[in-house]
Amino acid sequence: MTARDPTDAQLAAQYEAYPYPARDARDEAKRLVIGSPSHLREIDHWVFGGRRPATQPLRALMAGGGSGDGSIMLAQQMTTLGRPGDVTWLDRSAQAKRVAQARAAARGLQNIRFEDGSLLDLPGSGLGPFDYIDCCGVLHHLPDPAEGLAALASVLAPGGGIGIMVYAPHGRTGVYILQDALRLLAPPEEAPAARVELAKRLWKQTPETAWLRKNPWIDDHIKGGDAGLYDLLLNPRDRAYTVPQLAALVAGAGLRIACLVEPLRYDPDSYLADPKLRARTAGLDPIARAALAEAICGNMGIHIAYLTRDRVPPAPWQEDSAVPVLRELDGPALARSLRPDGVLPVSFDGLRVAVPLPRLAAALLARIDGATPWGAILDGVVAAGASREQALRDRDALVHAMERMNRLLVAAPA
Repeated sequence: MTARDPTDAQLAAQYEAYPYPARDARDEAKRLVIGSPSHLREIDHWVFGGRRPATQPLRALMAGGGSGDGSIMLAQQMTTLGRPGDVTWLDRSAQAKRVAQARAAARGLQNIRFEDGSLLDLPGSGLGPFDYIDCCGVLHHLPDPAEGLAALASVLAPGGGIGIMVYAPHGRTGVYILQDALRLLAPPEEAPAARVELAKRLWKQTPETAWLRKNPWIDDHIKGGDAGLYDLLLNPRDRAYTVPQLAALVAGAGLRIACLVEPLRYDPDSYLADPKLRARTAGLDPIARAALAEAICGNMGIHIAYLTRDRVPPAPWQEDSAVPVLRELDGPALARSLRPDGVLPVSFDGLRVAVPLPRLAAALLARIDGATPWGAILDGVVAAGASREQALRDRDALVHAMERMNRLLVAAPA
């Protein structure tokens, strides 16, 4: 695990001193950290199109597993749902490994394998192939992100997919300015603890005109402890990607973007009601549309994407046997909370979007429990007085609205 260059050595020292994110194994008794990518329901839906059987073992890799958020989440979800397979944690930080192992032990998880190493060494490592690979918050720190993504693709099984998170520039306004300041005050060659102490002092003295003080969507330096502050403001190497830059990186590895999470955020029509503007957006390709949404919103600090080699077929929404599942939502509770006007207010990092739902949305949502197939749900709605035609139309409208929010997905078939 030789460092690729002096900056890479500094990066390795950082994550030994401050495993990221800061986690305490005792907290596992209180909560499971849930997020994207690598939520099992999302993998089933966005990577496999809701068509890969739940009984088929899933081999997953967490490339740059850090203190274990993704590994613990996916391994716990697989255990809870009785899903066969295993999760391989891979990282070069010994301290991060200790934290992740302690968290797994606290939960009694038996389906995580721990491997020491760099994802850049995956080709020829003997690891893999993997059906699913997570690389969250890693590529943008590498000496050559394209080399890193190619290394991941080299161990991806046919039909599999990759979940990534990379930084995005507009929502990180102010971050790189303070990084420049701290390179002058606390050079990367100094010890991590000394750099953290200086960064804390600078943040206290930073004037109100500093752009980061005006950015409410970035708070790792405030809420993330020393590890969060270091990762945000003292990281010796990070770069941010616009959507077109990310698309180019992905294409260079022979992959494609199957989904940007959440799709609704990347649709400029979510924010633009002017018909003349919409006439212009209609002529843009999907990447350009996403780039426009990114540029006009200004609050995207990260991009989360699922990548595949081939186009993923649309989820089987119209098949009676398909089982809809709400991601971290309770169907009956959501149905009861809907406004009389049928509009669902959604917030993305301070940006509010009004999502209209169909008339039968409450009746449909109340019957979605993650186990009942569409056929039975529709039968129940029709038995309650709706016509079959209206139930089908409203089902399709509900899917269109909530799949784009990454909230209504198709469960893996039994």
